[in-house]
Amino acid sequence: MDKKLTDFKVKAADGSDVSMEKFKDQVVLVVNVASKCGFTPQYKGLEEVYKDFKDQGFTIVGFPCNQFGAQEPGSNQEIQQFCELNYGVSFPVMGKVNVNGEDTAPIYDWLKESAPGILGTEMIKWNFTKFLVGRDGKVLKRYAPQDEPAKIAEDIKKIIS
Repeated sequence: MDKKLTDFKVKAADGSDVSMEKFKDQVVLVVNVASKCGFTPQYKGLEEVYKDFKDQGFTIVGFPCNQFGAQEPGSNQEIQQFCELNYGVSFPVMGKVNVNGEDTAPIYDWLKESAPGILGTEMIKWNFTKFLVGRDGKVLKRYAPQDEPAKIAEDIKKIIS
């Protein structure tokens, strides 16, 4: 049986378990985020996209990651405060994860396998790599870090309507 987004459990920022089942029948954008990255200002665009579509069965789930240039050094609590204070983030930002290597979070193994990058490579290249998941829980598309949230909004609009 093929896995779906809803088959995974992840850790919330407070360390509690979160079943991705809570996002059943939603369109979800999964993003590995960092607060000290050149792409960090994308939080603003992500929040705008989230607000535009959240009432239509869409959400964004952020996963902080410190694997790229140590650009997410803070604790889970510090990350939450940073997101809220600097960008007004209201979409869920989970606990820190690894997206590459031996300790990769299982959800990221699945995302990378479901939507490989350029030339079929599965490795995440940098912060703010994005995966769009359809209402059926299957990965629809992978976006590069430099892909702005506003650009992705066009795809979200097509899927939601």
